[in-house]
Amino acid sequence: MFKRIDHVELITDQPERTEKFYTDVLGFKVRGRNKVPQANNAVLNLVYLDLGGTTVELMSYEGAKPTAAPSGLHLGYNLIALEVEDMTKALDYLKSHGVEAVWGPVQLKNAARAEITDPNGYHIELRQWF
Repeated sequence: MFKRIDHVELITDQPERTEKFYTDVLGFKVRGRNKVPQANNAVLNLVYLDLGGTTVELMSYEGAKPTAAPSGLHLGYNLIALEVEDMTKALDYLKSHGVEAVWGPVQLKNAARAEITDPNGYHIELRQWF
């Protein structure tokens, strides 16, 4: 009945910078774009980014001001996780693009884990399975 996670939604007030990070640094490809009229003449901009069949839907509202988000764990979005082939190479590549790990890497029994953040401060876990 259920097949897979279709997409993860990220709401951003920095759509161009966020799209560039996911495409230029992490290798996602733009799958499509939509503009959806909202109440009060607002416009919701959607960009669908694909990586290996997983989609991140970037959402931004024209003219909307960001609201303060709670720090730490909270109900709702926490993070997405990307599987990497080689943790050391992935972290070296990211560092060459100005992206530092905010946590890890940590060796577990059957995996290595680290975390980075995107331009919005959203956490992205990196996982290498052994």
